[in-house]
Amino acid sequence: MIDPALLVRAYREGLFPMALAGGEIGWFSPDPRGILPLEAFHTPSRLGRVVRQGTFEVRIDSAFVEVMRACAERDEGSWISDEIIESYAALHRLGLAHSVETWHGHELAGGLYGVHLGAAFFGESMFHRITDASKVALVGLIERLTRQGFLLLDTQWTTPHLEQFGAIEIPRKTYMRQLSHALERHCSFGGS
Repeated sequence: MIDPALLVRAYREGLFPMALAGGEIGWFSPDPRGILPLEAFHTPSRLGRVVRQGTFEVRIDSAFVEVMRACAERDEGSWISDEIIESYAALHRLGLAHSVETWHGHELAGGLYGVHLGAAFFGESMFHRITDASKVALVGLIERLTRQGFLLLDTQWTTPHLEQFGAIEIPRKTYMRQLSHALERHCSFGGS
């Protein structure tokens, strides 16, 4: 397991771990860095309708490890190894890692997880078992971060999937300034 203190220090310095082939842990700090500016978040109209219909119930931290395992199962050769799961589960027990889940009845339909320090949330991974479930979880995350006064949502890299919501790339130097500012403020992620 990665020591929680080491994980926290790494995030504060703009680094995050990923499991590599062979089980080793690599540390990354992309340049450019992907972020999703909270004030620029865009909900596509069709997704807005899905959210309003209430197809999914959004819950917080009710199935953290299940969300991580589902993210790891998404594709073979996942960077989310058992060591990564164990390490983030330890952060979760310390109140520093959270999951946002979407439930359809009694079934976990989708979700995401990440790390919370100061006024920054570091999104790690997301998954869905039902169409739109992870997107609804993302909307739930954005609403929570905005309501709680967060300043930074780190996506590590951008993807076409995230770009549809307003994700952008910024130089690492700019990211580090934003991160430093966000770490100066205390924000509560809050419970369910």
